This record gives sequence, C-alpha cells and structure tokens, in this order.
Amino acid sequence: MPKNFPEIWEQRVRQTLKSGDTADFLDGVNELDGDVQQMGEENVIHIPTTEFSPDVLINNKTYPLAVQDYDDDTVIVKLDKYQTKPTKVTDDQIIGSSYDKIDAVTRSHTNAISSRKFKKALHALAPDSNTDKTPVLELAGAECTYEDLVALKDKCDALEWPEEGRRLVLCNKHYNALLKDRKNFGDQLINYRKGEVSPVIAGFEIKKYIASPHYASGNKKAFGEVVGQTDKPASVAFVVENVKKKTGLTKQYFSEASKDTENQANLLNYRHYFIAVPVEKKFIASLI
Repeated sequence: MPKNFPEIWEQRVRQTLKSGDTADFLDGVNELDGDVQQMGEENVIHIPTTEFSPDVLINNKTYPLAVQDYDDDTVIVKLDKYQTKPTKVTDDQIIGSSYDKIDAVTRSHTNAISSRKFKKALHALAPDSNTDKTPVLELAGAECTYEDLVALKDKCDALEWPEEGRRLVLCNKHYNALLKDRKNFGDQLINYRKGEVSPVIAGFEIKKYIASPHYASGNKKAFGEVVGQTDKPASVAFVVENVKKKTGLTKQYFSEASKDTENQANLLNYRHYFIAVPVEKKFIASLI
C-alpha cells in the first residue's frame, strides 16, 4: 500500500465534491463574503450586518442555530456539518488502487453528502408560511397548470420582484403535470420528444430538483420530518440575487489497517460543511 494512500483518497473526494454532482438551481448563486474559520467542530464566517440580514436566518426554521448575534455590527453564520458513516476498505482492496477504484469506494460518500446538502438548501429557500412578503400559493386545481405559474408571476409582480433572476424550481409532481399541459404550452414551450419543460415560463427560469420541501396546512414541514399522505410538495421560487451559499472545509477521517490485525481493514469517512440561505425574508415563494 502506498504511503500516501489516505492523502490521495482525500484529495479525490475534494475534487469530486467540487466538480461532481451539483444542483443547477444554485447555478449563478454567489458565495457569501468572508473566509471560513474553524471553531472547534464548527465552520463559521463573520458577515457585516450591512451586507446581510441576520433576522432572516435567526427565524429560518431550516437552520435554527445558523446565526448568532455578534457585538461589533457583524453576525456569525454557522455552516451545516455533513458527516458520513465509516466504510471498511481492506488492504487487499486498496493495494495498487487506481482512480477508478478510489471513485468506486468514495462515490457513495460524496453522493450522500451532495444529495443531503442540496436537499436542505432548497428547503431553506422555501418560505416557512404564507406572509405578505413570502407568498405560499395553492394550486387552483388538482394539478399544476400554466395558469398556476401565471398566478405566481402575478403575485411576484405585485410584490415588485426584480424582473431579472426569477427562478422556479419545480417539484416532480408539478413538473410532470406541466408536461401534460399541451393546451397552454404546446410544442413551442415543451419539447415532448425529450420530455423537457421550457427553460423560461411566465418569466421564471425553470429548474427541477428531485427532492422538494413539503407543506402541511400551509406551513413548511421541518427538514427531515416524515412526509404524510396529505402533505403537499412545493415548487420553490426565488430571486437569484437574494440567495447566498458557502462551502466550508472537507475533512477525511482515516484509521489504518495496521491498527486492525484481525481484519487488516482500513476505515474512512468524511465531514463536509455547506450552507445556502436567502439574504432577506423576501423574494422567496412556494407553489403547493
């Protein structure tokens, strides 16, 4: 086994998390300003209150501990910590490992982290409930139609959302319903041969993500809460400029096989920090 085995695998995981699975609903979203600092097991950044609204994050149910008040006109944003469970890799499996072998072992870790952090990111961008500035609109009928998107646009217009940068992340149920809505869309807005929704509908840049937040009685369910049969999946709308993200540190934990004489197996797992949040409690909406 090469002496630099742990370092090679850790570097490969960093590369995969950076350039691998992504969620295109975060394309073009700017990073939060400020360097990530490690405080114990936490990754935090300090942000001037003039550039960020601490009240938004304090009241954000997705991240109840994400922000703490600071006494010199800044707030502390705490990134979410994602950890994988250890995987056993024997010496026989890793001797002479190529990148194909490295990817085969580490992909389950990077995929699990990516899926979890992007699902939580979209959940954070959905309003907690219907308010004057954060509308949660119900569908007019049983399925999502073009008229529902126009109603959402009308609501956003009334709230004076910027015309540029409006983005709508469709949940699976709404996405599939729109594919059937030939009456309003026709071939001009949907490519039926590819099964794709038009990139822009009713002024919204259309995106899709496999996992969506859910609402019960008009209120957003907590992240990770079990979804009930009557809960409604949400399509989430936001203005790109009102969203920020931040990627923190990625760390590998490794236990060498030399310390396990019976099994001659290595153990490794990973820790990764990330957050995505609205800057202000406005320019976000849900369609349920």
